[in-house]
Amino acid sequence: MLPERISNDLCSLKPAERRGALAVRMVIGPDGRKISHSFHRVLMRSAAKLHYAQAQAAIDGAPDDVTGPLLDPILRPLYDAYAAVKRARDRREPLDLDLRERKILLKADGTVDRVIVPERLDAHRLIEEFMIMANVAAAETLEQAKIPLIYRVHDAPGMEKVQALRELLATMDINFAKQGALRPAAFNRVLAQVAGSTEDILVNEVVLRTQAQAEYASENYGHFGLNLRRYAHFTSPIRRYADLLVHRALIRACRLGDGGLADEETGAHLAETAQAISDAERRAMAAERETADRLIARFLAERVGATFEGRVSGVTRSGLFVRLRDTGADGFVPVATLGQEYFRHDEEHHALVGERSGAGYQLGDTVSVRLVEAIPTAGALRFEVLSDGKPLRRLAKGRLRTPRRPRRPGRR
Repeated sequence: MLPERISNDLCSLKPAERRGALAVRMVIGPDGRKISHSFHRVLMRSAAKLHYAQAQAAIDGAPDDVTGPLLDPILRPLYDAYAAVKRARDRREPLDLDLRERKILLKADGTVDRVIVPERLDAHRLIEEFMIMANVAAAETLEQAKIPLIYRVHDAPGMEKVQALRELLATMDINFAKQGALRPAAFNRVLAQVAGSTEDILVNEVVLRTQAQAEYASENYGHFGLNLRRYAHFTSPIRRYADLLVHRALIRACRLGDGGLADEETGAHLAETAQAISDAERRAMAAERETADRLIARFLAERVGATFEGRVSGVTRSGLFVRLRDTGADGFVPVATLGQEYFRHDEEHHALVGERSGAGYQLGDTVSVRLVEAIPTAGALRFEVLSDGKPLRRLAKGRLRTPRRPRRPGRR
């Protein structure tokens, strides 16, 4: 993110104020495919600053004083264009994981007020699809001009993870094709098959974990998740350095004046920059997670002893990770607290299974837990599971060799 004075003021769109911008004009056909595009250096004056819910409410029949005058000239044509683009998206079949992110709302003193999961609206999807089209247009323009660029790439899943998913699905009598090139549509068919079933959460979690991590690179190997051959980040130059480099490359490619990418910033230097940006992105994501964990641990510290509903979000030899339904907070359940028997880690099925009872806990299971400990400085929560394990003996029957019991009696 650029300094606040730049990102929130000088380079931020504000109603009725002129701002310099790099704009892309896209012509979209009735089938939703992009017919043509062109980039321009412009002065933009925003008509209004709308919230997603505000724009959606106007389309749904409840405009307010701000959205009312914009409904016919701007909002309805925009949604009509989105309807066409969505048809093209559906034909392209990108990976269709509906990942909802928690949003932490803070009080004036910086402590947590509440945690929400915002509803996903067509207004969100509209912006996402148009941003994707703009990002593709940027990559196409730079490739055509033979200007080196930083791509946003997403590799296909590794075969080892795919095989693990295939073996898990086989226990549910779901076939996952082995032949032909792997496409996002193959995962989408599986997700559609389990939608609404008891395996829905489990399969969604495992499909997500099967995917590679997106990154930046100076060499293009496509974007598997979006099912696109070329893709670059263009739409957020005030918060991502990759977008700023793409803007400068476009200025050079389209001969739009000063500020274009210089020769010495391309070639091997561009590859080093892409790696540095990818590394910085991962550090930022880790810092964001740690900050959120610490805020929520502090928020819950006064509720030690309280019970919560959650889902098993991770399974290891040493215990379970449980994500709370209301806050999205993750905490740990040590395996030694699960019961008076030895629990075996069934890695293939993402489960801990009691050797005597055959009951246990699996990724995606809904459980009730009691908060035993909260450590705000570490962002750590420790839970005790209150729910009984479900029958799981069938998972290992005839498939996996049971590991030997540990030598020390009583160890769990």
